[in-house]
Amino acid sequence: MARFFFFLVGFGLTLIGFSYIIIYLNLTTIGYNFLEYVNFIIRRPECLIAIVGIILIVLSIPKEEKDELHIRYFFKL
Repeated sequence: MARFFFFLVGFGLTLIGFSYIIIYLNLTTIGYNFLEYVNFIIRRPECLIAIVGIILIVLSIPKEEKDELHIRYFFKL
């Protein structure tokens, strides 16, 4: 249950962070080049939330175990 909670929190943080990154793309219309845009993005805390969200999602994914049943056992292939 905790993994599912952390997955949802990570997904929400990633969604918020990438939304801000997309919104800040409007800076390119007022004369910012790509390097200035990236420099601006990495300094904004609301954009760094996306990285925290991705880390939470990756940590919430369970590791593959050797004794895990595979799909071929369910379909008798």
